[in-house]
Amino acid sequence: MANDVTPQRERFVLDEAHVGDIQGAFGTIRLHEETHRSWRSRVLALLAIIGPGLIVMVGDNDAGGVATYSQAGQMYGPSLLWVLLLLVPVLVVNQEMVVRLGAVTGVGHARLIVERFGRFWGWFSVIDLFILNFLTVVTEFIGVSLALGYFGVSKFIAVPLAAAALVAVTASGSFRAWERSMFVFVFANLLVIPLFFIGHPDGGQIVHHFFVPGISGGATSTSVLLIIAIVGTTVAPWQLFFQQSNIIDKRITPRWINYERLDTWIGAVVVVVGAAALMSISAFAFAHTPFFGNFTDAGGTASGLEKTLGPPAGAFFALVLLNASLIGAGALTLSTSYAFGDIFGTKSSLHRSFSDAKGFYAMFALVVVGAAVIVLIPGAPLGVITEAVQALAGVLLPSASMFLLLLCNDPAVLGPWRNRAWLNVLAVVIEAVLLLLSLILMATTVFPNLDVTQFALVGGIVMLVGLLVFGAAALRARRRGGGAGASSPTEPDVPREQWTMPPLALLERPRQSVGRRAAMLAMEGYLLLAIVMLVVKAVQLAGG
Repeated sequence: MANDVTPQRERFVLDEAHVGDIQGAFGTIRLHEETHRSWRSRVLALLAIIGPGLIVMVGDNDAGGVATYSQAGQMYGPSLLWVLLLLVPVLVVNQEMVVRLGAVTGVGHARLIVERFGRFWGWFSVIDLFILNFLTVVTEFIGVSLALGYFGVSKFIAVPLAAAALVAVTASGSFRAWERSMFVFVFANLLVIPLFFIGHPDGGQIVHHFFVPGISGGATSTSVLLIIAIVGTTVAPWQLFFQQSNIIDKRITPRWINYERLDTWIGAVVVVVGAAALMSISAFAFAHTPFFGNFTDAGGTASGLEKTLGPPAGAFFALVLLNASLIGAGALTLSTSYAFGDIFGTKSSLHRSFSDAKGFYAMFALVVVGAAVIVLIPGAPLGVITEAVQALAGVLLPSASMFLLLLCNDPAVLGPWRNRAWLNVLAVVIEAVLLLLSLILMATTVFPNLDVTQFALVGGIVMLVGLLVFGAAALRARRRGGGAGASSPTEPDVPREQWTMPPLALLERPRQSVGRRAAMLAMEGYLLLAIVMLVVKAVQLAGG
């Protein structure tokens, strides 16, 4: 990188607290500090910036993730590891687009959806996010209850203490203090490493199943639902809202985008390695034992590991579950507060004290306390919530990804930072695969005896044909338009390194073509139907 010789144009922000020095957990970058040339200065800059990408990824290996990965290993051995490898490009592509949106626009994901697609779509996205996040935070407190219950702590003590600690850490009024507390959880996630080796894994089998797709026992409705749950817990809609707003809150601007990209790539590797370790632990520890194929919940996994590998293994797993539950609850709930701040235009920053951003912190406390109370209700269907919420995340992801893709191709929003053609191709393929997985889930829910393999094959062929038709139409439209320019139509002379989105009041609404409007309506109709089908499946599981 070369030193900046021209003053950067001020980035538009909704909250003045989002302007100032970058105050990261491991360093500070002054507001007008130049970009760095020496390796030492670059490393120091990365240490100051690292955080949003790593936290969002590690936070995604939450209580539901730990339970889902453990279930996959206990039920199907290491045969589903390939699913995790396929999720790497999904994580990287989605979150890299989020990085650019956050750094360039200075506006949260929910607010951009409102401004570019209308209040209806903005509210629809935020309400979906709220429901999904709230139910997911319930699973985080289930994780806290199971983890500390392993050590003999009553849930009536564990859950309230965890809720109070999360609110206290988040409402400290210091972004740096909050980020440092999150890094405690990030480092605690490394407990999976000694746990992995205690399980005596077979490296050859792990490598084989990473690269050779298959399902032990064949594809069934249950295994497909579990695969979609893995997708839902590893790639979740809240990640988009959280990282974009957290980048803005940390005051990361376009000149630091490459550092934040690296932060995100590191996080993607960490999340997949951690998930693979958890899946492998259950697969090899329970192989050829009565526990194999008999998953109950994450607490049962901890007890099973104690019996098969010894007390240290059970304790390590319980600590991993507790850590995952806390960082997941903190990040998920914060994404909800950020999103509602975007919608209502209220002060929404971790740099602000509680008295200066009451609505922001009140929303955080409301979600945390409400979820904690549900876990403490006797007889609440917590097991059904845990499984259903992961599948729900997988179903809602295509909608969130669609808005993300449209925003990253909006010249008024990203100008010269918008997607390249090759990235759009990859993103559309990912979107199509997510839709296919959701369709399989719906079909197996309505028709439990459906031949999943044949349905997936036919769906894959239809998806491929659809992609080819879509690609041909897009290429034809691109040729007619003479190709998309690389600069903003309103400011063609601004260098890419200095370009930021103009104030929202100056942006004209994008032209809504009939095809684009029809596609959005079809997507939302599909989502409503998918949610109904998931509710049906959840009722079936509860009754069974």
